[in-house]
Amino acid sequence: MKKRILTLIALALSVLMLLSACGSKSDVSGTPAGENNTSESNTPSNAENTPSNTSEEDNTFKVGLEAGYPPFNWTQLDDSNGAVKIQDAAEYAGGYDVEIAKLIAESLGKELVIVKIEWDGLIPALTSGKIDAIIAGMSPTEERKESIDFSDTYYTSDLVMVVKKGGKYDGATSIQDFKGAKITAQLNTFHYTVIDQIEGVKKQTAMDNFPAMRVALESGIIDGYVSERPEGISAEAANSNFKMIEFTDGFKTSPEDTAIAVGLRKGSDLTEKINEALSKISEEQRKELMDNAIKNQPTFD
Repeated sequence: MKKRILTLIALALSVLMLLSACGSKSDVSGTPAGENNTSESNTPSNAENTPSNTSEEDNTFKVGLEAGYPPFNWTQLDDSNGAVKIQDAAEYAGGYDVEIAKLIAESLGKELVIVKIEWDGLIPALTSGKIDAIIAGMSPTEERKESIDFSDTYYTSDLVMVVKKGGKYDGATSIQDFKGAKITAQLNTFHYTVIDQIEGVKKQTAMDNFPAMRVALESGIIDGYVSERPEGISAEAANSNFKMIEFTDGFKTSPEDTAIAVGLRKGSDLTEKINEALSKISEEQRKELMDNAIKNQPTFD
């Protein structure tokens, strides 16, 4: 009897050992079911390591601009005069840049999306993939070309000075007439650098945007600010107290300074397509678009 009991115990132990071995075999890799292909499921795709191409992902053409530089671009409350709704905002963007963006988007066969971004944030937004292009009255300077590419020129303008109408500098014809004047320009633009060409000028701190400079001029904080001709015309139209000064002896500039082009990511496949789209816009049409932008800009001070 004792021998039979020992035999039964030995048999039971054998069965337990067999069952334990089966359990270990099913988990030999140490990986839970459904996670055996870790090299595929845990490795980021190339798309996650590069800026997202929004145009390819959702058939949109996302354009960044500050919507505060009339007549190139501005913010308004409705869609009058062809304004486009700003992404994630109740307002709309209008202006020359918006009209150019609309023509490019149409040529690309994509839906235009306007993204409102502060001037200093435009290039970072482009390089990070938040937007596809910058169409914001931006000049293709050598410094900017170090980080982004540019399309062909879509507008060329001259530099002017905006002053108080009837004031001390109303009759100026040369930049040197502004000796001793308090002059500024927009931050991080070549407009600010050319102020140094005025002998004895009182160069003021650069300002973030044109609305701020207009307020400063109106209040007498500054005597004038450097701008481009379309914005100067815009300033005069918006405020009867402003005067645009065009020079017979003006600022020394290079073609790249006064040219305006579309900013694009380095090596973007959109560059050639956008250049093709721009080539279809005649000089006459460009002039008409700018004239309409000047006429349609919001008339606020």
